[in-house]
Amino acid sequence: MLKNIDPALNADVLYALRSMGHGDTLVLTDTNFPSDAIARQTALGRLLRIDNVSAARAIKAILSVLPLDTPLQPSVGRMEIMGAPGEIPGVQGEVQAEIDKMEGKSTPMYGIERFAFYEQAKKAYCVITTGETRFYGCFLLTKGVIPPEAM
Repeated sequence: MLKNIDPALNADVLYALRSMGHGDTLVLTDTNFPSDAIARQTALGRLLRIDNVSAARAIKAILSVLPLDTPLQPSVGRMEIMGAPGEIPGVQGEVQAEIDKMEGKSTPMYGIERFAFYEQAKKAYCVITTGETRFYGCFLLTKGVIPPEAM
């Protein structure tokens, strides 16, 4: 246990988040996503886990240490529902609320068609799977920067 580190973040996940650079992406997935097969094609090359928590809980833990990319470009993508790309299921609504809370402002997610999501996921730095059992609990996050402290 470490002080001020969310206990949902295990050593492997912390290592990956710290190793990522500005503009690198991570994929956060539900239990139905082909996480292991996709993870083998990422920069890290292996699957990471934040087990037994929802996607929203995992997002909260991740955003406690990971800066999102600037508001000049979208920084969080969501897998669109096939046949209903504009529909926001409960799991995505919960994640959106957590993102807004952690960022202190509205930070809308952008939609990614399901098969395009798979292709983008293969190019990510890493894949982190959660215990989320609801469909379409899959997200793509782009890492931002932490500015230097004022002198």
